Amino acid sequence: MKRIILLAAICTGALLACTTPAAMTDAQAPVAVAKADAGLAAAIANPARADANKVRDIHRHPAETLAFFGVKPDMTVIEIAPGGGYYAEILAPYLTAGGGKYIGTGNPIAALSDQTKWGVQTYVPMNATSGPLGAPGSADMVLTFRNVHNWMWQPGMVDKYFADFAAVLKPGGVLGVVEHRADPRPETVAGGRSASDGYVAKATIVAAATKAGLVLEAESEINANPKDTKDHPFGVWTLPPNSWTSPRNQGETPADFDAAKYKAIGESDRQTLRFRKPA
Repeated sequence: MKRIILLAAICTGALLACTTPAAMTDAQAPVAVAKADAGLAAAIANPARADANKVRDIHRHPAETLAFFGVKPDMTVIEIAPGGGYYAEILAPYLTAGGGKYIGTGNPIAALSDQTKWGVQTYVPMNATSGPLGAPGSADMVLTFRNVHNWMWQPGMVDKYFADFAAVLKPGGVLGVVEHRADPRPETVAGGRSASDGYVAKATIVAAATKAGLVLEAESEINANPKDTKDHPFGVWTLPPNSWTSPRNQGETPADFDAAKYKAIGESDRQTLRFRKPA
C-alpha cells in the first residue's frame, strides 16, 4: 500500500491562494504548493542577501517551503537555531514590514545586526537548561530547519525542545520542520549513535511532536532530492553546503574521494512536515 501524504485542504488568505487535494500518494509527488505573496517574494529576491545563501535557493525552495507552512506577514514567528541566517534574512524584514515579529533562538546573527536594513529581531536562549521560549501561547509559528539530528545526540533534548515548541504556540499554531530524511534507510547506524550521519526518520519526528501534543497536519516533497543515496562517507555533511572531504572536514582527504560526485547530488533529501497545535 502506498504511503499517504496528507495535505491541507484549502489555502486561503493574502499569503496563499490555492486548492490542494485532501490526500496524495507518493506516485503523485512532488506536491504543488502556493506561490509566496508579494512581500515574501520581495524578501527572497532582495539583492542584499548573502551570496552564499542565494545560491542555496535552488535546493531549499524558500518561497514554496514558507508558503506550505502558511507564513503570513503579521505573525509572530520563532526560528530555532537560525545559524548563519539563511531564513532569518528573509523572515525578519518580511515580518517587520507586515507588522509581525521575528524571534530567533541563540545568539544574534552578526550579519543581520543592522536592524534598519534587516528588520527587527529578538533572540532568546534555547539549551538544556533554558526556560520557555516565550509566554505560553504567544507564537503563531515555530520553524526549525535541519536541526533535529543535533538534538538526538543529547539525551532528553528532543522531548524538551518539542515540549517547548508546543508550549509557546498559540492554539491552532504551526510547527514547521525541515530535516534530512533517513527513510527508507535505518536511522541508527550500526555501532553508532542515532542519526550519527545527520539523517532522521520521519517516525522519530512525528513521535516527538505527538508526545508534545502536536498533530501532523501535512507533509510535502518540496525539499525532496531523489539523487541523495544517503550512504556518503562523511554523512550528510559530505553534500553541499558543507562539502566535507574528510571526517569532520579534518585530516587528509582519501585518495579516491570524488568531490564532484557529491556536488552533483546537491543538498540532502529532506522531509518537510507541518504540525499544528490543536485549537
